[in-house]
Amino acid sequence: MGCLKYITVILAIFGLELKIKNHIEETGREGVDKKKCKNMLIIRKHHNKGAFLNAGESRQKMVMLLSVLLSIVTTVIFVLTLGQGGHRLLKWGLTLFLGGAYSNTYDRMIRKYVVDYVSFNVPFKWLRRIIFNIGDFCIMIGAMLSVIGYYQG
Repeated sequence: MGCLKYITVILAIFGLELKIKNHIEETGREGVDKKKCKNMLIIRKHHNKGAFLNAGESRQKMVMLLSVLLSIVTTVIFVLTLGQGGHRLLKWGLTLFLGGAYSNTYDRMIRKYVVDYVSFNVPFKWLRRIIFNIGDFCIMIGAMLSVIGYYQG
């Protein structure tokens, strides 16, 4: 019963991302920005054919394969961790990581690109140009929590 909460969160992240990405695909137009949250967020449709910051864009199949392999390895680690007592921070980190990884891997396999849709309206132009999705944040936060949780445990 204890592992059900982690699996539920993974599925919730995946489902929420799928819904948001489908909405962006249906209603968004590339090159058109919508400012939200008192102009702090910029909603913009972007098809990322590579990894973070479009890295590997010219090698999409390799990026997809690495994404699948990383998801599989992390899933195995997650399942092994679920069988152990404690390690709560590590489990939550892996949960967030997997929710985001499954979402972006699904995109790479089905759409052939990852749908990114949010930027921050900040004074730093280089940061304002980076376009994320919720899965990206889950991956980043999950990775940090996993490392901290691993070293705490």
